[in-house]
Amino acid sequence: MEKLAITIAGEITLSNDPGGSMKKWREIFGISQIELAEHLKVSPSTISDYEGGRRKSPGIGVISRFVNALIEMDMQRGGKIVKQLMKDFEPSEEAFDIHEFYGAVNANEFAKKIKAVCVANQAKLKETVIYGYTLIDSLKVIIDVPVHEYMHLYGRTPDRALIFQKVVNGRSPMIAVKIGRFSTDMKPAVVVLHGPKDPNKVDEVAIKIAESERIPLLVCNTPVYEIKQALKEYEV
Repeated sequence: MEKLAITIAGEITLSNDPGGSMKKWREIFGISQIELAEHLKVSPSTISDYEGGRRKSPGIGVISRFVNALIEMDMQRGGKIVKQLMKDFEPSEEAFDIHEFYGAVNANEFAKKIKAVCVANQAKLKETVIYGYTLIDSLKVIIDVPVHEYMHLYGRTPDRALIFQKVVNGRSPMIAVKIGRFSTDMKPAVVVLHGPKDPNKVDEVAIKIAESERIPLLVCNTPVYEIKQALKEYEV
């Protein structure tokens, strides 16, 4: 647990936007500004000022108290987030590639950055935020990764985009997402199908799953190296 605290604190300290990074981690842990303020015995406006950059960059003492508070509060709730973050795994670079953002990125902005078209849940796309993305080799993940290990695709948080590469019509990736939700109790904030040349020909079952799960579904043909370059400005 100490390693987790050091990792989070280090990211905040080295971030170009410490306040935004603090907000990101608070939201990942699902803790409100009021709850955190009560735990730290400070005013909610103090938390708000740090996150909004209205106070000078927090020192290591403030960051340490902040991180320890998040972990302590999560442990009091059963430790679900801490357990997820502490899972000792090394992602297979052949099957998937995880990228984390330093703060929240609006999913609509994300879609524009990668030149994607939304084919399901357009309205929800505008109100969704993500904290990273995972590039996935669809065939290798579906064949080689056990369903109960799908949580590894989510990195630090499920509030992210899963980009399935080498997709033909989108049915298999969306079925994998649905099955994975039942196994891991997680689902992505956004799914991107990378490959279909015509958004109008995405499999109807894939679209129905996206609609029933309320997951914005995007179609994208932008080369992967261009996607990485376009999103690099958001990365930790």
